[in-house]
Amino acid sequence: MHKYLLYLVAAVSLLGQSSSHLANIKQLTFGGQNAEAYWAPDGKRIIFQSTRDKLECDQIFIMNTDGSDQHMVSTGKGRTTCGYFLADNKHILYASTHEAGDACPPSADRSKGYVWAVYPSYDIYLASDDGKIQKKLAGAPGYDAEGTVNWKTGKIIYTSMESGDLDLWEMNSDGSAKKQITKTEGYDGGPVFSRDAKKITWRANHPATPETKKTYHDLLSENLTSPMKMELFLADADGKNVKQITNFGCASFAPTFTPDGKKILFSSNKHNCDGRKFELYMINLDGTGLEQVTDFGGFTAFPEISPDGKKLVFASDKDAKQRYEFNIFTADWK
Repeated sequence: MHKYLLYLVAAVSLLGQSSSHLANIKQLTFGGQNAEAYWAPDGKRIIFQSTRDKLECDQIFIMNTDGSDQHMVSTGKGRTTCGYFLADNKHILYASTHEAGDACPPSADRSKGYVWAVYPSYDIYLASDDGKIQKKLAGAPGYDAEGTVNWKTGKIIYTSMESGDLDLWEMNSDGSAKKQITKTEGYDGGPVFSRDAKKITWRANHPATPETKKTYHDLLSENLTSPMKMELFLADADGKNVKQITNFGCASFAPTFTPDGKKILFSSNKHNCDGRKFELYMINLDGTGLEQVTDFGGFTAFPEISPDGKKLVFASDKDAKQRYEFNIFTADWK
């Protein structure tokens, strides 16, 4: 569901400049709304979600890392989000609403402000990389989505309404041994493990006043949530020793660890709080050493460093030709 931040943005054709961390930027998709691109463990393919051609909402696609052989691997029914490879390079997981109906579920009611729909019909599925669904991994009543995998342990971390709130949960790659990780009131989402499986990072909006708590629960009762004030958090993999990493009062999201586990790369509008422009930033685990990584002037998000540590994949409206166009890019990572 992270992709709904894309609708904040009017695409602009700004060439922008990137930091010394990026070189040899290459655009892999051309047209449509493409987001949430993540590497296969062997570094040879990328899984991503896309609304393109005649699709009315997101489906899951796979492509080679040079952008070739782009093809849909989800059912083509309902709405999907958050595809991720399992450690064997042969299976994927993603969230989908297809069991609730072939049509795309209605978009969020924007009369309530800028909100995300947390569709209760989202469940998490295991599929082979050619698209054959093998098993429903998470199907508790209410929202189940935003799953990522630690390739070392096979553990999956995801966001679920199983507790009655939007919390982080963990399960094995076969859907067994489900365990609640966070219990703080509010939205916890977009979780990822460090590569050594010792840490997790995620985005959260934890309302702190009676008024903000009421607003949060009123929206949640309508399967909605507001993403406009989100901070990054860090904890041990079991959810202990929680620390807040950012305190910008803006929208920071899509965190991912650097390969050595010492920094977090993420997207934020901290330079333009409440605005539509998001750039990539990097920060130490203790919240120090903030560094801006991109300066493209539009929307850039969903970074992930390749398994060998040499490449970065991300989504951006950089050089977009149409309004609300977002594409997948790779770059050398230094």
